[in-house]
Amino acid sequence: MAFGTAAGYGNLPSGNFAPEIFSQKVLKFFRRASVVEDITNTDYAGEIENFGDTVRIIKEPTVTVSSYTRGSVVNAQDLADDQITMVVDNANAFAFKIDDIEERHSHVNFEALATSSGAFALKRKYDANVLQAISDGAGIAGADDASLSGGLTTTNTALGTASSPINVETDDAGINLMLLMARTLDDQSVPEENRWFVAPPIFYEKMFQAGNKMAEVQVTGDATSPLRNGLAVPGLLAGFRCYKSTALNSTAGTDQVTLSGVATDASENIVLAGHMSSTSTASHIAKTEVVRSTESFSDVIRGLHVFGRKVLRPEAVVRGVIDFA
Repeated sequence: MAFGTAAGYGNLPSGNFAPEIFSQKVLKFFRRASVVEDITNTDYAGEIENFGDTVRIIKEPTVTVSSYTRGSVVNAQDLADDQITMVVDNANAFAFKIDDIEERHSHVNFEALATSSGAFALKRKYDANVLQAISDGAGIAGADDASLSGGLTTTNTALGTASSPINVETDDAGINLMLLMARTLDDQSVPEENRWFVAPPIFYEKMFQAGNKMAEVQVTGDATSPLRNGLAVPGLLAGFRCYKSTALNSTAGTDQVTLSGVATDASENIVLAGHMSSTSTASHIAKTEVVRSTESFSDVIRGLHVFGRKVLRPEAVVRGVIDFA
């Protein structure tokens, strides 16, 4: 009973005139936005779905060009048939049980509610898994250790490392880092169309602060950019479609992207930039089903997501390490 009673007052003493009401509206936790579907391609998904769990992708051969003078002998080179293999070797699942009595008498549809929650949890893990693969497979990064796994082929300490991150809290360090990432992709002849950039939310907070280059015409490319009104980035910035993900919030925690094999602290964050062709993904199985329990009068609801991901072009992915200390 929520109401107090004066001393000696005896009317309706049990308080049943004001019963407790259980709302049929449920307070849901916030859903983390997914970015992987926008920054990766699914060019080979159909082949995997139709034929199996592995696809072998032949790389375009590199042809050598040499100078020629009249009458010179031209020697034909042997073409290479190098290949990249993408395997569907990742799976996540959930399962929960709803008793028949609970389903019949509950004022909330827990089956639908929990199924929605489970589907979101699968997507969250998928997002973190693919972003981790992109980070580990980046071909352009500042590496602390030459033996760092993940196929790093080019190092640039100006992009930041675990031991020496780029401080983007003041001045124009953040936008300068984006411009450096854009230039390194230019150096690799990566097309400007379909470039993306992913950073934690705090990165954009610093970018929107007063006096930053992010609001200047030479960065936004127009004279009336809505960036000046503090809106989320609607167009291109430094040539990138910009995304934010809390999977990059720190280098520790559940479903967070980490710097594999390198000691970091909680103040350091990863930022990624690249081209859509750099990484391919394929969902092999994505299903939710209801089965009867053999142990009780209840339904078991379970979900499964089987997928593959592969960085096909490491030279088209740039990784930076930042902090705000």
